Amino acid sequence: MRKILIVGAGQAGLQLALGLQARDYDVTVMSNRTADEIRTGRVTSTQCMFGAALAHERAAGLDFWPDMAPRITGLGISVAGTAGAGRAVDWLGRLTAPARSVDQRVKMSGWLETFAERGGKVVIHAATAADLDYFSLAYDLVLVAAGKGETVSMFRPDAARSPYAAPQRTLAVAYVHGLAPRPEHPDVPAVRCNLVPGVGELIVIPALTTSGACDILFWEGVPGGPVDVFGTVTDPAEHLRLTLDLMRRFTPWEYERASAVELTDGNATLVGGFTPTVREPVAELPGGGVVLGVADVVVANDPLTGQGSNNAARCAASYAASIVEHGEEPFDRWWMQEAFDRFWSQAGPSTRWTNAMLGEQPEHVLTLLAAAEKHPRIADRIANGFDEPADFAEWFYDAGAAADYLADVER
Repeated sequence: MRKILIVGAGQAGLQLALGLQARDYDVTVMSNRTADEIRTGRVTSTQCMFGAALAHERAAGLDFWPDMAPRITGLGISVAGTAGAGRAVDWLGRLTAPARSVDQRVKMSGWLETFAERGGKVVIHAATAADLDYFSLAYDLVLVAAGKGETVSMFRPDAARSPYAAPQRTLAVAYVHGLAPRPEHPDVPAVRCNLVPGVGELIVIPALTTSGACDILFWEGVPGGPVDVFGTVTDPAEHLRLTLDLMRRFTPWEYERASAVELTDGNATLVGGFTPTVREPVAELPGGGVVLGVADVVVANDPLTGQGSNNAARCAASYAASIVEHGEEPFDRWWMQEAFDRFWSQAGPSTRWTNAMLGEQPEHVLTLLAAAEKHPRIADRIANGFDEPADFAEWFYDAGAAADYLADVER
């Protein structure tokens, strides 16, 4: 039986661990926190899993909350007008397959407990490079799925795929109860992406948290701009007050439904920011061994387009297939690179799209966003592009291709 060590107990690490465990691999998971510490700790992310990623979870037998998490069937975009002029653009696209968002405190604690209950070995320890050097001799394969900490620095940035030298957004998250539905579609749970040119974005996501159904209020602020005000805030109540004040100023149509909101719990806020980076997938250890990076260890996109958890699910499914197909052959550097390249065929399109949306939008993209208000076919295609970002290559990035597509729609 092949022995595999997975460092990190997030979406990718645990999905991969449970999937390999079901195929009779001898899997050990190293986590820096226990399941109880994860469940009772601070929120760690925003997330919205779209149809393809949820299918990977179902295939691995990990769809534990289908009847508890809100069934998200729409995704809408609003673009703020100039000088407080309301919405210049506002539409709702319908998702072909429903999406869901489960607080990672709920999901990861549940998955970690399930892995242990099924006989998996769990080591509670924050791994270092020296630890991995030792463990690489005891395991057939070591995968690093912990996106923070010392181990990430072992993986060198891929300069050709990493255009940024600094964070492109400051991030501020609040999980809340009491948000009223959008009056335009009160019976359609939907992710709402509110774009405020020059300021940032407010993203609203229906979700499941430790205390039941909720909504995530997520500000992405242009660094140095009016939303970049959360850096020194440590009081959750002040965090929520700032969130709502910014909604009142820049997205009043969202603020109108937030009159009764309250934080879901005392750990329901998060502040941060990171530089979007693609890293080389293989890290060499001091003793000469090699380890393979997983998900956001090697492909860390800004969360603007919600690709992080989806890429993590794609990575876990892709790596599991590569591992099983490899049989009893050694997991050497060349296999690791091939496994990553297979994953990159999916992560590459999501990275391209996310990076494109971080910049100032060209005229043809603004035209497409506006046209989606008139043409549901365009709105639906953009909404479903969150699930399959590769589709954007055919019509979204190039002005000529966009014009041809729009002409076809309007014909």
